[in-house]
Amino acid sequence: MTAATPWGLDHLPYGVFSRADRPGETPRVGVRYGDHVLDLADALHDEVFATGSLNAFLSRGAAAWRDTRALIRSKLATDPVAAGLHLVPLDRVELHLPIEVADYVDFYCSLEHASNLGRMFRPDEEPLKPNWRHLPVGYHGRAGTVVASGTPVVRPSGQRGAGVFGPSAKLDIEAELGFVVGAPTALGERPGRFADHVFGVTLVNDWSARDIQAWEYVPLGPFLGKSFATSISPWITPLEALAGARVPGREQDPEPLDYLRRAEEWGLDLTLEVRLNGEVVSRPPYRGMYWTPDQMLAHMAVNGASLRVGDLFASGTVSGPEAGQRGSLIELTWNGTEPVKLSDGSVRAFLEDCDTVSITATAPGPEGGLITLGEVSGTILPAR
Repeated sequence: MTAATPWGLDHLPYGVFSRADRPGETPRVGVRYGDHVLDLADALHDEVFATGSLNAFLSRGAAAWRDTRALIRSKLATDPVAAGLHLVPLDRVELHLPIEVADYVDFYCSLEHASNLGRMFRPDEEPLKPNWRHLPVGYHGRAGTVVASGTPVVRPSGQRGAGVFGPSAKLDIEAELGFVVGAPTALGERPGRFADHVFGVTLVNDWSARDIQAWEYVPLGPFLGKSFATSISPWITPLEALAGARVPGREQDPEPLDYLRRAEEWGLDLTLEVRLNGEVVSRPPYRGMYWTPDQMLAHMAVNGASLRVGDLFASGTVSGPEAGQRGSLIELTWNGTEPVKLSDGSVRAFLEDCDTVSITATAPGPEGGLITLGEVSGTILPAR
């Protein structure tokens, strides 16, 4: 398998799977290699990979992450016959949530997304609030409603106005990039280097009920409009696999405070692709995000908040400057006033029951090829 293969030796994302031929067995950790999963508990003779999530492995820290990745690459490259004994075809496994999510934080890091929403909802004001360029705005979500790709999403119900309760009529998507924390910090301790704490990335769809959110979010921010479901890919791409995708972050004005100044470049050259019922409706570029993930991490913990193994934080909606680069339907349809027309003749202002949304992404690989991040998808079920 060559470096040009999206699932080759230069990628090797981690996930949690169970095998159809081993009913009742605790799910296990594996890495994707082509159209197979390498069973790490068997291949490496290490029971940390038989615990049902990545958390126990993540807690070993960055040196162990690097050493394990190097060992896996060596086994697959130098002894493919032996490694092949522990490869399981993808069509014979079920994929699960890869981590036990400790805390979940969602940021708001796209200048274009924040500006678009500001123009929609505050047309007589400046699009951005005064604090936006000074810090990466974020909010705490609900870890218990983070679900694996493929989990159906029930249309949420809630208050949509004074005395109005019912199913959301403005159900939306948010195409995002998520970051998985492996190495924790103590309460009151600031984190060190980004790569010493963050294990890898995963694609995120932070589903949003815009009508519920619009009624509730003043003055404290999103709550029920965002907490009903957040879908993530079953595959976590290690930071090392994104070495070829690292780029300088976007220029920032004003200059950030000291704790937010970039010691390293953690801009990422990823291109996301959003499909609605199989049809591409947007290609958001992550490269143009205003706030980078190292800044998100620094801000998240600057007040002394601790990091925990399995923490997940996400970028917020990824949107670019062009109309076809917007990562949410509220932007693509300009709050429903310009519906998207699909090839079958149907139109969408927001999501309808039975709609399926899938998000993928590609990035330059560390050895000159292309890697494809694991897809995140979900189908809308009617409100209960």
